[in-house]
Amino acid sequence: MDGLAVPSHGFKLLAGRANRPLAEEIAKQLGIDLCKLTCTRFADGEIFVRIDENVRGNDVFIVQPTNAPAENIMELLLMIDAARRASAARITVVMPYYGYSRQDRKDQPRVAIGAKLVANMIMSAGADRVLGIDFHQHQLQGFFDIPVDHLYAMPVLSAYFRRKNLTDPVIVAPDVGAAKMARGFAKRLDATLAIIDKRRPHANVSEVVNVVGEVEGRDCILADDMIDTAGTVEGAARALKGLGAKDIYVCATHALLSGPAVRRLTEAPIAEVVVTDTIHTPPERRFDKLTILSVGELLSKAIRYTHAEQSVSSLFD
Repeated sequence: MDGLAVPSHGFKLLAGRANRPLAEEIAKQLGIDLCKLTCTRFADGEIFVRIDENVRGNDVFIVQPTNAPAENIMELLLMIDAARRASAARITVVMPYYGYSRQDRKDQPRVAIGAKLVANMIMSAGADRVLGIDFHQHQLQGFFDIPVDHLYAMPVLSAYFRRKNLTDPVIVAPDVGAAKMARGFAKRLDATLAIIDKRRPHANVSEVVNVVGEVEGRDCILADDMIDTAGTVEGAARALKGLGAKDIYVCATHALLSGPAVRRLTEAPIAEVVVTDTIHTPPERRFDKLTILSVGELLSKAIRYTHAEQSVSSLFD
């Protein structure tokens, strides 16, 4: 597997049910089998987890994004606890998507900081380190009191767009918060940068006010960390088209695709929507414009380096 194979001794890869295909791809890249695991429910819906192999003294990696439903988080916590009680030497949570990451501050009276709560639960369950991709905010790493390796899907996405030979491309940040990510993307593709100036009257609703940058007659790539209801990218795509943009592409790491997202992306003037498989996309949420790239190789390299006590910083390039 291009030098990625690791010895099975002392190394176990577990997977929950949140994104089994990605876990299987990681195992394939590493040249190992997933650790045998029983995950069922009692009649009342209560989750039961049992590790069916000996993991005593092993380096255990647990692959589980924490997107909805909330059972995914509970399943992860039970797997961590089971591995800890089975005397695993070290437990690394491979969390391709950090659910509840948007609840990262107390910006209204009497609200919870969900991202910190999830971090506390993962640490309390017994995790020794966390491996994630494109947190909603970089400072979320500070919510953990254990080591965090924060990877980026940008190399996977930029490599794909580099092969498309776009016409004088411009990377468009759908809001000011995405500007830093878009700037890095533009540097990789030798493209220019534009920013959408928008306002958000309330959650999951956004309105485009202005576009800062030159987009007329150029291919545009709207880059963000996630697509939820797609209201932001739909409004941005229509605004760019109104300003004379050529082909419009959308790329994001995490494809939540909630509610009307599929309809909005299908009807919007978008040539292609490119996402990664950090979150499993079921068949009913797939559509003709959608392209899904795998982060399996990226995560398998990070797991291999972590297991071998090597630096993962080369994966940031």
